[in-house]
Amino acid sequence: MINAEFCLFAQVTLDANSVPFQGVLLEARTQSSTIPRGTFRTTNSLVQLLTCNVGGTSYPESAVSHSSETEKTQIVVNWIAPDVGNIEFRATFVQTRPMFWTGVTSRIIQRSGPTVVPQITTSSRSQGSSSMSAAGSNVDAFSSDACGSTKFCFINPAQCNPATDGNCFFMSSTPLNNQGLLFEMSGMASGYIAIGFSDDQTMGNDDVYICGMDVSRRIQVSRAYSTGRSRPVSRMLGQVSNITVANNNGVIQCSFVTRNNISTAQRAANNMHYLFFAFGPSSDGLINIHQRTPFISSEKVNVGAVQSISGSSGRPILIKAHGALMLIAWMTTGTIGMLIAQYFKCIGGERKILGKAWWFQLHFPLMTLTVALTIIGFVLVFVQVKGWSYSAGSHPVLGCVVMGLALIQPFVAIFRPSPDHKRRWIFKYFHAIVAYAIRPLAGTLLFNMQNINSHTSRTEMRIFKCYLHTLRFSVLSFFACFHHM
Repeated sequence: MINAEFCLFAQVTLDANSVPFQGVLLEARTQSSTIPRGTFRTTNSLVQLLTCNVGGTSYPESAVSHSSETEKTQIVVNWIAPDVGNIEFRATFVQTRPMFWTGVTSRIIQRSGPTVVPQITTSSRSQGSSSMSAAGSNVDAFSSDACGSTKFCFINPAQCNPATDGNCFFMSSTPLNNQGLLFEMSGMASGYIAIGFSDDQTMGNDDVYICGMDVSRRIQVSRAYSTGRSRPVSRMLGQVSNITVANNNGVIQCSFVTRNNISTAQRAANNMHYLFFAFGPSSDGLINIHQRTPFISSEKVNVGAVQSISGSSGRPILIKAHGALMLIAWMTTGTIGMLIAQYFKCIGGERKILGKAWWFQLHFPLMTLTVALTIIGFVLVFVQVKGWSYSAGSHPVLGCVVMGLALIQPFVAIFRPSPDHKRRWIFKYFHAIVAYAIRPLAGTLLFNMQNINSHTSRTEMRIFKCYLHTLRFSVLSFFACFHHM
């Protein structure tokens, strides 16, 4: 906690809130500068004054640090105010070497005329180098009453109000006159709630703010970067202050002010993003995979603009159509067509249909339909994503390989030599090798669909395997009966 009270100088208190710390670093800065401001004075033997060097210029006694690793719970120092603009104090606390907190800030202390009027905040610690939690345990009641009039809101279910409905998943942002955004987050969860900002509607390459439980089951605010289906990578909390948190009967709530740019590629920032609202369990201070698909906005939005939207926890209709078509193509028509060509050429003797072997007259339309369904599904997913999905891992790469191999097969079949041609064996083996390559790749893609959590993935894989074995048994039984007719 950082407290400051002063007119011409400030008395700054670093308070551990009953959690002792060993190390500390304290500076005063203006909001838009990295240059330390003012000078410190102290008679406390537990700390020492430092000279900071920025851009080749030395600033004597511009920072405070610990002088020993003795455990401390409170440090009080004096700070002489310079003739500059608004100031905030920034601190780093070290509890032990592997556990420290950075980005702990006071509220902005505004200068008005010859005196300085302090605006005090309390900020404290959380586990990890990129997270921070509030000292308080209560937040003002969140409400959706001002949504669309003075603040942006992302709500699920639509029109719910977190002030009266514990099952309301709520996120709001309020512009603070070029001083950042005030975020509010609320939702029923056993471990955490999180809001993510993405360039597309699939997880990965997302800027995420997490409101969740630490190892002591206390609520903390942290920032992370999502790389896909693995646990997000922690990031520095940065310019975040005024943090308040609460956990009321399982409803987790956080409020904080952020002046960070939203970056979905860790190198670029813009104002339009898809929103994700995720929630789930946590253990040992780390978030676990969410057990439900996150609520996702239907279009890109600007959280700095006043409006109210709701999201859906289901996948977009084109993604569903893509999955359905691929499932039909490679678990139904493609599987039956390959089984017929592989096992039933010897059944039926010389029986022909329209001048062609009966098995070929079944194999050909089934595989043609398989290729057609694959093309349609392939196009639909690109229409939905509007380009290449860089965050989807190997799925789009393998999908393009399957699409390419599937297109090769009908062209090879069209230009195949006659059955008695001396080079017929080249077509036969090439056609079979490509088929054997496509089948496991297509199965891998179906069992490795994006945005399915591990529990659902195992369940669906069992269903798919049962379906596949049942399908094989049914087809084999049918042709066995047909052969004995």
